[in-house]
Amino acid sequence: MSKRQVPLTAAEVAPIWTGFLGDSMANGVLRYFAATAEDREVKHILKYALGLTEDHIGFKKDLEARGEIVLPLGFSEADVNVRAPRLFSDLIMLYYVRQMGIGGTVAYSLALATSTRGDIREFFNHNLKTAAELLDRTTTMLLDKGLFMRAPHLAPAPAEKVRKEGWLNGLFGDRRPLNAVEITHLYLNTISNALGKALMIGFSQTAKSKEVREFTIRARDIASKHIDVFSQLLKDDQLPAPGTFEAEVTASTEAPFTDKLILFHTLTLTAIGIGNYGSATSASPRRDLAAAYLRLAAEVGTFADDGAELMIGKGWLEKIPGAIERDALIPS
Repeated sequence: MSKRQVPLTAAEVAPIWTGFLGDSMANGVLRYFAATAEDREVKHILKYALGLTEDHIGFKKDLEARGEIVLPLGFSEADVNVRAPRLFSDLIMLYYVRQMGIGGTVAYSLALATSTRGDIREFFNHNLKTAAELLDRTTTMLLDKGLFMRAPHLAPAPAEKVRKEGWLNGLFGDRRPLNAVEITHLYLNTISNALGKALMIGFSQTAKSKEVREFTIRARDIASKHIDVFSQLLKDDQLPAPGTFEAEVTASTEAPFTDKLILFHTLTLTAIGIGNYGSATSASPRRDLAAAYLRLAAEVGTFADDGAELMIGKGWLEKIPGAIERDALIPS
């Protein structure tokens, strides 16, 4: 039996199916970005990222054509108006693509680790490399243009062992300073929320239905609150917090995206945020930080549930493939 005749496992179907949704959404967003970007170099990197989504979609459609998977409907040209006026600045576009690179390295690492079939592993391995390349290119461009927001610098210190249990404190009494890992997660989560807030500002200006518009406003306000929490934790140790992107959203109110794409995009960012908070919780020994991440993750989880209900109510939520419901097949 050839490797292409081996049926796809659940661990392979999951990233292919969900990845198709993400790729079809990102394809539309990137086409609009490429049409409205002003800087030639930014346009070039947007077209590179766009080409990656097209390659991903093509591979998955080939699998579907061979009868190996049924893909979701996803998003099409009808969900994007590339002729809409410019809504976001080139800076937002660059950070957006950089976040795509970060997300891609994480998602494709997991997909590669859980896949077994040769062609599927080759596909995810290639995607992992190109996601890393995308991340590297956008980081270099932001640095070259003097736009990259660096994490705080730390002075070298001698090696030292923890000598008291109070090192874990944070809820009561004296708090030790943040360590490098904790600073990193606070920095990354501040930037991701800042980018998300800017996107929500743009989405709230252009969403057509009241329900979707109110949902994006709620997302904007949650992101703003979380930015304040993370920034204050950094400032408490006299560390700089990353800047935000509100001023990088134009005053346009003409919709470049359908409400379906806006809502799905909002929920995608929400899911990424929950994952980020989980990673930060496990990597933050100081108890007040873990408590903060758990509290904020619970808030985002409730928001995600409400968003899923809204998607279902609109008839936009597609059902991911799953196990056969055997009991339903038994004659009554």
